[in-house]
Amino acid sequence: MHSPRLMLLILALAVTLPVGVAHAQTKGAGAGKIVCWKDKSGKVVGCGDKVPPEYQDNAVDELNKQGVTVKQSEPALTPEQKKTQQAELERKKAEDQLKAEQRRRDKALLDTYTTEKEIDLKRSRDIQLVESNIEVLQTNLKNANVRQADSSARIEQHTKNKQPVPPAVQDEFDRIQSDKAKIENQIARKRKDIAALNQQYDDQKKRFNELKSGGAAGTAPASAGKGPMTSADQRPR
Repeated sequence: MHSPRLMLLILALAVTLPVGVAHAQTKGAGAGKIVCWKDKSGKVVGCGDKVPPEYQDNAVDELNKQGVTVKQSEPALTPEQKKTQQAELERKKAEDQLKAEQRRRDKALLDTYTTEKEIDLKRSRDIQLVESNIEVLQTNLKNANVRQADSSARIEQHTKNKQPVPPAVQDEFDRIQSDKAKIENQIARKRKDIAALNQQYDDQKKRFNELKSGGAAGTAPASAGKGPMTSADQRPR
């Protein structure tokens, strides 16, 4: 039902429309069409055969000659509303991408393993590879310690004899110190790699069990594990 005020506007329009306009409406596809425009609050403020320019961005109702609304248009979005709408679209897109990525990971997980034991075996192989790298680094560190001890002894001998330490000897000592620091950092990173591998495979086992027990594919778990680590991820750093 339209408000009494709107009906009065429609009746007034029907009485005051020029004869030529009324005749033209009866000839066209939109015969008898009336539009009523609203203010920013959504209140009808006028009716006619054409929306005034100052109300073009507001909500509009289109009525037939009986005064029945046949079409409604929403007001144009404000800049802030457009910004909010765009942010929501981007959020939804990112959410869909995450779901698609999770479905891909789930498929890869189920295609790679058939039992938990297989996951544990893969974990053991990957960790063993990293531990082998650590052993090589520890051997290098041991050799560096030997060279450092020899270089330090020479420096100490020059100091004891109250002789200046030759630049070449000091440079060698400094270089060995730098090499040792690099090796120690590499060992520390490798140990972190082992911790990360354990977490990764723990997450994979948890997700594997969820999927096997009927967990929804494509739904990200609380702690989404990465896919199986490739050989490129395991190269010495």
